[in-house]
Amino acid sequence: MDRHYLRTILWLRWRLTRNQWSRGGWLNAVLAMIIIVGGFIIGLLGAVAGVLVGYFKIAKFSPEILLGFWDAIILGFLVFWLIGLISEIQRSESIDISKMLHMPISLNDIFIVNYLASHLTLSIILFLPAMLGLSLGLLLGRSLYMILMFPLVLGFIFMITAWTYCLRGWLVTLMVNKRRRRAVIAGITFVFILVFQLPNLLGNILRDHTRHKPRTTETVQSDRQTETPSVDSDKLRHRRLILSAHNYVPFLWVGNGARSLALGNPWPAVLGAAGAFLIGGLGLRRAYRSTVRFYQGQSVIAKKKVKRKKEKVVHIRKESPVWQLPGVSAETSALASVFYRSMKRAPEIKMMLATNLLIMLVCGGAILIRRSTGLSDAYKPFIATGAVAVTFFGMTQLMFNLFGTDRSGFRMLVLLPVPRRRVLLGKNLACLPIVLIIGLVLLLFVKFAGRVPVVIVFAAALQLMAAFLLLSMAGNLVSVLVPYRIAPGSMKPTKTTTITTVMVIFSHMLFPLMMLPVFSVPALGLLLSKLGRLPAGVTNILLSAVLLGLLVLLYRMSLAPLGNLLQQREKKILEVVTQEIE
Repeated sequence: MDRHYLRTILWLRWRLTRNQWSRGGWLNAVLAMIIIVGGFIIGLLGAVAGVLVGYFKIAKFSPEILLGFWDAIILGFLVFWLIGLISEIQRSESIDISKMLHMPISLNDIFIVNYLASHLTLSIILFLPAMLGLSLGLLLGRSLYMILMFPLVLGFIFMITAWTYCLRGWLVTLMVNKRRRRAVIAGITFVFILVFQLPNLLGNILRDHTRHKPRTTETVQSDRQTETPSVDSDKLRHRRLILSAHNYVPFLWVGNGARSLALGNPWPAVLGAAGAFLIGGLGLRRAYRSTVRFYQGQSVIAKKKVKRKKEKVVHIRKESPVWQLPGVSAETSALASVFYRSMKRAPEIKMMLATNLLIMLVCGGAILIRRSTGLSDAYKPFIATGAVAVTFFGMTQLMFNLFGTDRSGFRMLVLLPVPRRRVLLGKNLACLPIVLIIGLVLLLFVKFAGRVPVVIVFAAALQLMAAFLLLSMAGNLVSVLVPYRIAPGSMKPTKTTTITTVMVIFSHMLFPLMMLPVFSVPALGLLLSKLGRLPAGVTNILLSAVLLGLLVLLYRMSLAPLGNLLQQREKKILEVVTQEIE
């Protein structure tokens, strides 16, 4: 490929990126440049710190401690890398290969440029300069053999990035089908979070089993007699197992190479570096071949067996699919029904609700395993109110951006001859079934796991409705003032200006403050029970009912002015939520 062509393509890519920054405003462009310069400064400081720490501190460590130190660095890098991989599951190409296929150029250079550009991530900026600086410090402070740490570290990074690029390309081919794409994104996110929480759950189970295991006097004496020999043999066996694993697991080759170099044996480091580059080369080759096949339309698609279609009898339902809610108009009921069906079919809403499910499994499972029922009855109302707050952790992005998932469908709302206060009421009523299902399940779990009295659970149910009304008012205001578009299939905002981003972060940070009125109810109940005026359960029910009545009145009063504000800004909202992604 002619280098003039490559320079022209890179210049065009840079020009498009600069135009995107300038379109977002001068503040956005300045912040982007600050982030880029800050990234280079962080990388430079990490390299300098690695040299100093390696020369003055790490060079004096024993080979076993050096192995553990490098293993900790590799583990930290992998954690950061996996977090970045989950946040950006699909591969984002810097240069669109599909537009290069008709040009008389080779795709090798374009592929390499895309591979390098896609891995300018925070984990690389933080860890790679620091690891190279640490290798230089060990070279200066320990022995000449440590020069082999440079190819070993670079080979490890190359191996991880190459197979990650191959994985992203494979996910792209899977996500061509939109329904499969939704399942893949939700499944990977769910499994990733569950795997990271699994050690916590297993640790709680083991600690609980050990704590509740009966120990007699004979077992204690026998344990004391056999403790020292068994501990020594277990340590020796575990040490041999760990060292053997470092010879075969590619992720552990860096630590194994550092240990062998400290002992004066260079061959494990040489073989580890060669193996890492070989594995990375295979991954990059596979990624290139799969990428070219994908853009040329040669992806392997499983052939479906042709089956004779059976005649199906279509049953026409006579009942209306539109809700008829008591106490509201037919227009509001129809809007609430449509909004609820739209949310039920949206994959991004399912991903958001999966977050609440994971919180229930992890936090609730830890409570159930530890059997934390020794808490006084006077403080149990705070557990129920905490369950109410957990209900809305995964709901804030939806309730504070009611129109972000509508996208092109928002045009229908603009054209509807319906008072805008009914649109807001319909949006809030569509969220109510989700809140009730998650909230009541959490309260039932708290009731049986924490042995919370029924009176407190009933008071918490009133607090759940009060918190819903309070967050609905705040969400209506934020949704009208700071709308932003949500990308299909994810909860990622697109084309947000700097001011919008700051306002969104600020509004989400106000969530604990908005929950203060709800938490004040059990606090006042505890105070009155300590003073001996009223029982805590009765006080919770009375105060919760009063708070719910006040918020119902405030919510009804807020619908009209917020509806007028929506009517004034609906053109601006339409422009924001319907713009396509470049």
